[in-house]
Amino acid sequence: MLTAQTKEYPLPAELQAKIDLVLESHDNDPTQIVGILLEVQELHERHYISEPVAYYLADRLSLPVTNIFDCLNFYSELSSKPRAKYPIQVCSSPACRVNVIDTKRLLETLQRLLDIKIGETTYDGRFTLETTTCYGACDRAPSVRINGQIYDHLDSQEKIEALLRSLT
Repeated sequence: MLTAQTKEYPLPAELQAKIDLVLESHDNDPTQIVGILLEVQELHERHYISEPVAYYLADRLSLPVTNIFDCLNFYSELSSKPRAKYPIQVCSSPACRVNVIDTKRLLETLQRLLDIKIGETTYDGRFTLETTTCYGACDRAPSVRINGQIYDHLDSQEKIEALLRSLT
C-alpha cells in the first residue's frame, strides 16, 4: 500500500539518490529514523521534510507514514513545513530562563530587527524565528542555533545585527 502511495508523490531522481545515500549510511535501519530525518531535512534548502519525501522514506524503511509524521511533529529540530534558509532557534528551556533578561532581550531584538514574530518567516524567505528546547549552550547564553551551528554571547544589538548581516 505504501508503494502505491509513494508513486502518487514522485520525487526527482537526484533527490531519491541523495535520500538513498542517507538511508545507506544508516544501514536502512528504521530505528535510526530521527538521525535519518535530520540528514534528509538538510537536503532541502528550506529545511523540512515534504509529504512526498515522508512517503518515500516510509516506503523505503517499511514504516507506516504516520511514524514519520509523528517524529516530524514531536522533535522541534524537525519540520514538515518549509522554513527559511536560516531558521533562527532561541532556547526556551528552563535552564536558559535563568538568564531570562538576556534571552528575553535577544528574542525581542530579533523580532524587532526582522519584523516577525515567533513562528513567522521574513518576507524574503531568509529567516524564520523559532523557539526550541535545550540545545546545550546554556553556558554561552544568550545564544541562537542556526542550521545546527551555535552563535553565542549575543548580548548586544550590535552583535545580533552583525550575525544577521553575516548570513547571506
